[in-house]
Formats: sequence, C-alpha cells, structure tokens
Amino acid sequence: MTHTLKALSKAILLATCSLSASVAVAESNKPEQLYPPITSEVLPELAAKGSYNVGVQTLGLVNPAQFDPATQGQKDRPLKVEVWYPAANTAKAALTSYTDETRSGKEFTLQADAMRDVAINSKEHYPVIVLSHGYTGYRTIMYYLGEHLASHGYIVVAIDHTDSTNADVDFKNAPFSGFFSTLINRSRDQQFVINYFNEQNNFASKQVDNKSAGVIGYSMGGYGAVNTIGGCYAFNEQTTAMFTGMKDPAQIKQVQQLLNSCAGGQYQNPKVDPRIKAMVAFAPWGGQHAIFDAKAMANIKVPSLYIAGNLDDISGYEGIKNLYNQTGSEDKYMLTYKNARHNIAPHPAPAIAQSSSELDIGHYYEPSWSMRTLNEINKHFVLAMMDCHVKGIASECKYLDLPQNGDQAVVDGKPLPQWHGFDNRFSTGMDWQQAKPHVK
Repeated sequence: MTHTLKALSKAILLATCSLSASVAVAESNKPEQLYPPITSEVLPELAAKGSYNVGVQTLGLVNPAQFDPATQGQKDRPLKVEVWYPAANTAKAALTSYTDETRSGKEFTLQADAMRDVAINSKEHYPVIVLSHGYTGYRTIMYYLGEHLASHGYIVVAIDHTDSTNADVDFKNAPFSGFFSTLINRSRDQQFVINYFNEQNNFASKQVDNKSAGVIGYSMGGYGAVNTIGGCYAFNEQTTAMFTGMKDPAQIKQVQQLLNSCAGGQYQNPKVDPRIKAMVAFAPWGGQHAIFDAKAMANIKVPSLYIAGNLDDISGYEGIKNLYNQTGSEDKYMLTYKNARHNIAPHPAPAIAQSSSELDIGHYYEPSWSMRTLNEINKHFVLAMMDCHVKGIASECKYLDLPQNGDQAVVDGKPLPQWHGFDNRFSTGMDWQQAKPHVK
C-alpha cells in the first residue's frame, strides 16, 4: 500500500470512529421515551390521545404574603408550574422534553409529546385542571395526565410545590424538612393556581372556561385536593405535634389553629370554589390519621374519585376507604388496584432511578403492576371523570358506571362482561365502588 493510501485509510478510520463517538454521545443525550407505541387493543378506550396537539409552557408564579414556616412570618411564595394546553392548529415545532431529578438528586430528561411555547388553540374555551404531586415530587411526575387531558381540550396546570419537591428536600438526610410547609400550603397552592388562571392575565386567559375547573392530587396532593373541595382539616394536639415535630404545648396549640383551615386556606365559614366540578385523589394521605373533619367531609358536594392500591402502606388503604365513605357527594367513586401499594400515579421510573437505590426507584416502582398499565388506566378514568363532571358530557358518564369487580369471573361456564371501555380480558385486577347503584 502506498503512503498516500495508508494516510487515506487512516483518515477514513479516524473519521468513522469520530462519527461513531458523536452518534453515541447524541444517543446518550436523547430524552428517554417512557411510552413507546402500543396497540390500542389492550388499552382502555379513553386512554387514546385526543384530537388536539399539545402545547406546554413553564411559568413562574408568586402567591404574595403567605405564611413561611421557616421564619414564622409572611413571605411571597414562588410556584413554578408546567402548563399543558391544546395547541393552535398552525403550531409546528419539535417535541420538547422535561428535565427533573430523583430523590437522591440524579438528573434525567424525558421525551414529551408536547411542543414548547407554541400558541394556544383559540377556537374553544377550556376548563383549568390543577395537577398536584406528592411529598416529595415535581410538577411533571404525572406529565402523562397533563398531556392526555390537554389533547382532549383542557388546560392542565401542574405545580412544583415549593419546599416539597425532590430538589428542595434532602430525602436521605432530612426527609421531613418540607413537611410542615406541605401541610399548610398544599390546598392553598391548588386554589391559588385555579384563581390565577381564571382571574389573572396570562397567555391562556382568553381561552379559559371560567365556569368549570377540576383538581387532581397524588398522596399529599390528594390530602390537599380533599381539603380544596371542602374536607376541612381537623388536626388535634397529638397529630399536630407528630407531623410538625414541635414539643412546646403553647406553640403546638397555635400551629394546630393554623393548620385547621379549609378550601384553600379559609377559616371562618369556608366556601368551596363553585368552579370546581370534579376532584380526583390518588392515594390521598391523612385519612389514616383522622386528619379530616367528618362533618365537613359529609358536606362535600363536588363529584369525587378516589384511586388507591389495597396494599398502600404510606397513606393506608383503610384510611383512603374512610375518606371515600365519609365523602358526602352523590357522585363519588373509588377505584382499587388490587395488590398495589402507594406508587399508583407517577410516570415509570427513568433509567437513572432503575440503576440507583431503593430511595430513587422506590419513588416509582410497583411490585405487582406495570407502571405503564397503571398510567393508561389512570388516563382513562381521569378523562371520564373530567368529561362527565367538569364538561358535563353525559355520554361519558357511562365509563363511571361499573360493576364492582372487573375480573370477569366465570359464571355458568361463561366469563362476565369486561368493564365498559375495556377490551375483553383487560379489566382485571381492579375493584370499583360508586355511590349510585350500577345500572346494568
């Protein structure tokens, strides 16, 4: 081989290696896709994407002069929110991504099915739905619900609850550092966001249906959501001391009075926001400790859906059932995932969590269920709830009228029908309760 050919071969080899390395780096920097395509034949009917493409924006809001547990004084409360909405038909942009971190601080980036900062679709008006994470969490931990509802004509606002996010709390060394703030602020944050998007000037102002809204909460987000619709808190001295760590009796008494608010921070003659037409609580915390006033719970009128695992060892399944039973709404439902624990609402674990410790993957993992399956079923029932009660689409209410068991037991040699909206053989592992008798 001549010197020239040898040089050329070496150059080609180096170029190939460089290209391969560049491709490998590019691949490693790509956002993770947690929801690869799957045939609709195994999914519940309302898990299908809606007719709208989805836009998303990140906004920084400020709730002025709120009580600050750290200083025991008044302080402006910043809230970062992710807003999903129906995109304008003319919107054309690359799909964006979401970057967050695990409980141990490991960063990850997930592929979105939404376009960043595009114009909102101006042809309709859309109800605002608040999406509230647990302790700890982050605003995109249920992004699949945000995107899904937006594709069906909702404006969904997910909150980074200050003092309660993965980024705010050192979960390994100081796991309860933000819990006092969470107890006080969760319902207040939810109501503030509903007020802001319905009453303040913002990019979606002209498209908001300001007569209807909804609230969805997971774990401590569910604790807040139940309060937002009228389930007033009833902390006693023991639970106040237990969950704040305080020991001085006078201070405990003072904080107890502060905690026992209702419907977004009200104290005297609280009134539930009449715009709120539906509430969904995933694994809501507090029922196991009798945190909610029974009389107030009985007076709740807002249609409510509770979703729980019957092995929940964080919020306690019996406590969640008690909340459902105490809720006074004529339109109330409870979906139980059999053999599930507490992690029934988050998106599937990112790769960095899967290779980490239980501290990280334990935030997402369910021992007996696929997270993808849970997410798809959640999409179905949450959309049914919002369409039926927030938008008032009567034909969608049939998805909430079900027999108790979805296992299709064999009777007289034939399996019972599957739940409405589910394909044959795919409504198993769940139980359903509803206030009104099932119409066969």
